[in-house]
Amino acid sequence: MTTPGHLPAPDDVPVVDVVALGESMVTFLPTRPGRLADVPSFERAIGGAESNVACVLAAAGHSARWVGRVGADGFGDHLVEAIGSYGVDVSHVRRDPARPTGVYFRTAGDRATDTHEVAYYRAGSAASAMTADNLDLAAVHAGRVLHLTGITAALSAGCLELVRELTAPRPGRPLVSFDVNHRPGLWREEDAGRALLEPARRADLVLVGEDEAAEAWGVTGGPDAIRGLLPQPPVLVVKQGGRGAVAFHPGGRTSVPALHVAVVSPIGAGDAFAAGFLSATLRGLPVRDRLRHGHLMAAAALTVPGDLAAPPARHHADRLAALDEAAWGRLRLGPGWTRTAEGAEEEVRTP
Repeated sequence: MTTPGHLPAPDDVPVVDVVALGESMVTFLPTRPGRLADVPSFERAIGGAESNVACVLAAAGHSARWVGRVGADGFGDHLVEAIGSYGVDVSHVRRDPARPTGVYFRTAGDRATDTHEVAYYRAGSAASAMTADNLDLAAVHAGRVLHLTGITAALSAGCLELVRELTAPRPGRPLVSFDVNHRPGLWREEDAGRALLEPARRADLVLVGEDEAAEAWGVTGGPDAIRGLLPQPPVLVVKQGGRGAVAFHPGGRTSVPALHVAVVSPIGAGDAFAAGFLSATLRGLPVRDRLRHGHLMAAAALTVPGDLAAPPARHHADRLAALDEAAWGRLRLGPGWTRTAEGAEEEVRTP
């Protein structure tokens, strides 16, 4: 079973549990449902798959560092301050005086539906210019886990090369976690399937949705077919949406059904699932519990309107993750469930 190791800190940079590298953007959330053309106002928030994972892990009690680039502008100031407020180490974020911080606007609907709209203003952003030469690589490597996503690979040719370099086999590298996070709208000339396959095959832990595997690689035969395409990663997690998730690992194959959740917004659930799985991995928990912690973190995100949600207290999540199969299947989680520290009756409804 793959578990993160303890490595000496290069160049005296403190080693943290997780380093997350990627673009974070200022997000503008609609104040009411509707088309972007019809929404009269927006509220400012932060977004970015990798920084989301870092924020959730820090809120869950882990040491986390976000590494990236932002513009030398007010939006960059806001991102660094907001992400740092979660307890994430942002001291190695670089500022670019010539390129802006990325921003995006989105509607309130589910990303998977035809009504969902996202307007990205990230072309030419500071993060799109990330390379191995303009980042603090000592800080990148000073983690038990290095978390990357396919979004970074899609930003530019330089970013794709950076992901290739960070996932290349080398002595003493951290455990590399790679969330495929296929976003078709971000890919242009480069073939997404080919570009994403290489880092996925090199990583130690890969997370991918069945829908992503179908879009990027044309694999439609379910988790086993995806494992056939990706036999190399010691741990492969295939997310099946509302049905659950399957993990392939040195000990075999483990499946855990998803929870019954009263969904407020689906945005950020995938990042939260990754954070939950990584948190349990860092703690050396069994694979079943890693998947369950992923589902619990995702449930926290699903029951709030924004991208980020306060995770349940560790002892609370551990108690729920330890339930027997029947009790796990009876859980019904709704808004506010993470604030109930004691007593499953208060946050769980059973049929």
